[in-house]
Amino acid sequence: MQTSSWILAGYAGRKVLSGIRAEDAARLTHLNVAFAHIQEDKITYSDRDTIHGIKRLKSINPNLLVLLSVGGWGSDGFSKAAATPEGRSSVCESATRLLEEFPFDGIDLDWEYPCYLIAGTAASPNDKANFTLLLKEMREALDQYGQGKKHYMLTIAAGADQYYIEGAEIGEIHPYLDFIQLMTYDMRGNFQTLTGHHTNLYTSSGDLFRISVDASVRMFTLAGVPREKIVIGAAFYSRRWKDVPDVNNGYLQIAPSSGGYGPTYTQLAAEYFNNPSYKRYWDDEAKAPYLFDGSNFITYDDPESLTHKCKYIQEQGLAGIMFWEYSCDATHSLLDAMFQAFHS
Repeated sequence: MQTSSWILAGYAGRKVLSGIRAEDAARLTHLNVAFAHIQEDKITYSDRDTIHGIKRLKSINPNLLVLLSVGGWGSDGFSKAAATPEGRSSVCESATRLLEEFPFDGIDLDWEYPCYLIAGTAASPNDKANFTLLLKEMREALDQYGQGKKHYMLTIAAGADQYYIEGAEIGEIHPYLDFIQLMTYDMRGNFQTLTGHHTNLYTSSGDLFRISVDASVRMFTLAGVPREKIVIGAAFYSRRWKDVPDVNNGYLQIAPSSGGYGPTYTQLAAEYFNNPSYKRYWDDEAKAPYLFDGSNFITYDDPESLTHKCKYIQEQGLAGIMFWEYSCDATHSLLDAMFQAFHS
């Protein structure tokens, strides 16, 4: 088994663990099992099959670190639990109890919108300071639980744009974290009718929305996060706009509705790449591909774009890359491309 100094992490649903190939388990450095949730100020997770899944993966790759990811899109409970010393203590105690029960190597907190009323979750202006307190106390609880025998990891998944930096004390929280995973996907989609890339490395000329992997990295480093703690994100799925004007190959065009969740990479490979109606275009400025058939615009990651992302990681001295989500690529070509880019 080859190893590298770069993080190659993935998210996988708890039901997916049994389906992770041995070859892929050997290539991953970290795996985030999604999702646990916060209910009544406690992290709740009860899927006992996870124990067997983790043991199988670690028998293949003893160096693989498996974290329990808490939260995700629309997951509530963070704001209330973080608001009081009692609530934070309860969350931390529930985390260590889960570490006693399951062979996880740490906790990944995916509080996607501190301070923002989005996705039906509660929020408060006090979330900003309370998030810092929660992470500080969680780090202390994990260290105490490990008692010098084992380092239990603490990571977060962070929104890639300026809103997240303004909703969290980024410069103060990173000392408590092993690394920060930037969700550099969905950077275009649900909130915009203007077509464009959703997981692009750089920003193209003429694009009104200037967010990109590179822009996000610059924002977080400017906010005080060390480069060696930044993990960028890759997408194993696409975003799609329908009824797009047949102008400029569909790129940077106003569609009647916003860009919804598109085909997974598995579906793209099976139904779109060899479909003569669709043509693949490569944006060399953004280092990103897209498909267009005269009406449907599809933005996604592929082996070429991921190779550029991995080279960027190496050039910029970043920690590594993570992806959402393992089951979206049955071809296994995306994980293979990232592994090869780190080991070429």
